[in-house]
Amino acid sequence: MRVRQAIPADSGAIADIWNGYIRDAAVTFTDIEKTTEGLTADIAGRQQDGLYLVAEKDGAVLGFATAGTFRGGPGYRHTLEITVHVAPDARGRGAGRALVTALEDAARKAGAHVLVAGVSGENADAIAFHARLGFTQVGRLAQVGRKFGRWMDLVLMQKIL
Repeated sequence: MRVRQAIPADSGAIADIWNGYIRDAAVTFTDIEKTTEGLTADIAGRQQDGLYLVAEKDGAVLGFATAGTFRGGPGYRHTLEITVHVAPDARGRGAGRALVTALEDAARKAGAHVLVAGVSGENADAIAFHARLGFTQVGRLAQVGRKFGRWMDLVLMQKIL
């Protein structure tokens, strides 16, 4: 397995992974699926800073990680919010850890000081995953997300680089 910069040709594989979670899981609160066109634009917008990565093995994308603006305004320019998703059949094989580690390196080079992860309160595995990587739970926003007909909490985790 290797981690590399995402390229536009990865958009379809990233969409497949992300949309599976959007459709079938409470790990993300959105119900709007990603498009290859939108992902291609996102990749292009983050390529310069190296903030869109994929893990691949034998040419197949196993997962992706990206970082973007946490909040608007210049005072937050050194804080990034991360997203990481791994294909279900690649979970537990180190792709997520490799992606976040490489993303941390890229974020440092881009001038980031803090990484933030917003994790569904129903996703105990993701909370534990981020904690193993040095993220600390700093807040829980009760019932701020709604999906599948129920209210869900958002757990905020951060890592100071």
